[in-house]
Amino acid sequence: MTTTTLAVLVPLLPFLGAAAGLLLGRTTPGFVRPLAVLPPLASLVLAALVAARQGGDAAVDAHTELTPTGSVPIELALHIDGFAALVAVLVAFVAACVQIYSTGYLRDDPRYPSYAALVSLFTSAMLLVVYSGDLIVLLVGWEVMGICSYFLVGHYWETPEARAASLKAFLVTKLGDVPFLIGLFALATDAGSFRITRVLGAVASGGIDHPTVIALLLLAGVAGKSAQFPLHTWLPDAMAGPTPVSALIHAATMVAAGVYFTARLLPLFEASQAAMVVLAVMAAVTMAGSGLAALAQDDIKRVLAYSTIGQLGYMTGALAVGDRGAAVFHLLTHGAFKALLFLAAGVIIHAAGTNSLAAMSRTHGLRDRIPDAYWTMTVALLALAAIPPFSGFFSKESVLGAAEHVTSGHTGHAPAAAGWIVLVAGLLTAVLTAAYATRLWLLAFRGQGPEVPDHGRQPLTMTVVLWVLAIPSLALGGLAYRALPDWFDGRDLTPTPLTSVLGTGLALVGGLLTYGCWQRTTRLAAGTPLGAVAAHPEEDAGLVEAEAIATHEPAYGDIAYAPDPADPSRLLLGPLHRHAAAGFHLDAVYTALFVRPVQAGASLVRFLDREVVDTYVHGAAALPRLLGAAVRRAQTGNVQTYVSALLAGTVVLAVAVLLVATGV
Repeated sequence: MTTTTLAVLVPLLPFLGAAAGLLLGRTTPGFVRPLAVLPPLASLVLAALVAARQGGDAAVDAHTELTPTGSVPIELALHIDGFAALVAVLVAFVAACVQIYSTGYLRDDPRYPSYAALVSLFTSAMLLVVYSGDLIVLLVGWEVMGICSYFLVGHYWETPEARAASLKAFLVTKLGDVPFLIGLFALATDAGSFRITRVLGAVASGGIDHPTVIALLLLAGVAGKSAQFPLHTWLPDAMAGPTPVSALIHAATMVAAGVYFTARLLPLFEASQAAMVVLAVMAAVTMAGSGLAALAQDDIKRVLAYSTIGQLGYMTGALAVGDRGAAVFHLLTHGAFKALLFLAAGVIIHAAGTNSLAAMSRTHGLRDRIPDAYWTMTVALLALAAIPPFSGFFSKESVLGAAEHVTSGHTGHAPAAAGWIVLVAGLLTAVLTAAYATRLWLLAFRGQGPEVPDHGRQPLTMTVVLWVLAIPSLALGGLAYRALPDWFDGRDLTPTPLTSVLGTGLALVGGLLTYGCWQRTTRLAAGTPLGAVAAHPEEDAGLVEAEAIATHEPAYGDIAYAPDPADPSRLLLGPLHRHAAAGFHLDAVYTALFVRPVQAGASLVRFLDREVVDTYVHGAAALPRLLGAAVRRAQTGNVQTYVSALLAGTVVLAVAVLLVATGV
């Protein structure tokens, strides 16, 4: 079987699995789990074969014209280079792990068949984005992921939080997709083709007339899809969906699509120095802001959501300094340890009965009850904090090393200003990442108080998946940085001494400082009663009743506990804590700038429609109705009345004729 045939089957198999799952899920429930698990596993095997055959050599290209357009043709095209081959393996690997994990996590969910089918469709769409060699076909996968995220985030549609989060995710990403679509058409107009290879050829030959405008339009779509400032606000709220969905979105699909797209078309962005600086500023603000916000969150999934935003900032930062090898390297390692973080968090939430870190800190015994999640979560947090020799260290240092290389003026792909912006923000984010990772670990596993209630054991499928993901989280970086340069344009990914020492040292400072603050706040809180859940939640507007679901995962917006006096983030952030916990009020700003004006405009249109337009419509109907009523009153059916009216009319006519004849 040729490499092209294998590559076509990689996204096709999950699509067929999704179609079969939707058709047979309710009538033959025994086929649901095999249809959910086997297609992504088969895609993983085929993607690995494609990667082995591609081997980091020349890209595999194949195309056929889909439809003649008369100008710019749309083609079914494959373009598989080293980046695409490895990212496809990551997507299929994480998707298979999520589907296996979900068989246990959602085993009692009545909507599991549709959930599994949508996850398979989500996977197929991302694989289409990865392998596609035509921008329009890529756009199809891009938009299918958007609609899948809408349904999966809103899986628990009974809760208002899930409904609002799914709608917000859809609308915010569509806000970025509008300029993105315009940018794609402008790019194809200049290049004369939607084929990625021809577009890159046009860029190399200087055939793109407006690279800055096109790059900025495309960056809007990238910011929305990959949750970068200022279109990142949808991602923390998307935690309303099931935890396995969060793992899939954050690790291998959706948010990775924007980074991957930028990496594919990086020469276009490099053609505009202004676009590279904008990309660097966007990455820097995203990294630093999300790190501060993650440090102040109470919901364990929101901590990880802001963590994803920050790590994506590292990737876009690497792209801003012209090193797509470092960006995709971090994308690969991040996909492994972030999937592990979310899936381990699902086990923790199930065991603790809450999403709240404050609640977990008031109990103990959690790590003894779920030792598998405890150890694998520890591995994943160390990888997240970029502590050597865990995988995150090597990929994060490749980003910082690339930024440091640009600051020294050794490359002409990006301005030195972009290098300094990314380097400073990356080092600051290293401190914040270690701080919130340490805080999460301390509050979740070192709590004090009564023993956590027993919520039952986790299925074996969930535990096995955690250990499978722990292997690349621990070893992928150390193995890959030596082998991947051949796949990534020959770029050296070896950590540089300066950034390695600075980054690791700052990470240790962040972790130790957080641990010291936690010890101090714990001692101060020892003499005060630990906050408990209010006996009457309705008495406190800040408390939200938890809504139980079949899988025992607390609904998003689980009981909001009173502030934990042992939380080190309050001491670390001081007066900034309240603003960071609210995401620096960006949602309030957007509400004031966009939502309320739109609502006011809608209210005005409704008023004009009801009070002005409808008045004319009702008036036009009222006049014939009044005339008809008058005519109806004259039709009495009384012959004497008709004769009297006839005589009166005759007299009136006679008088009128007489007056006219006499000239009066």
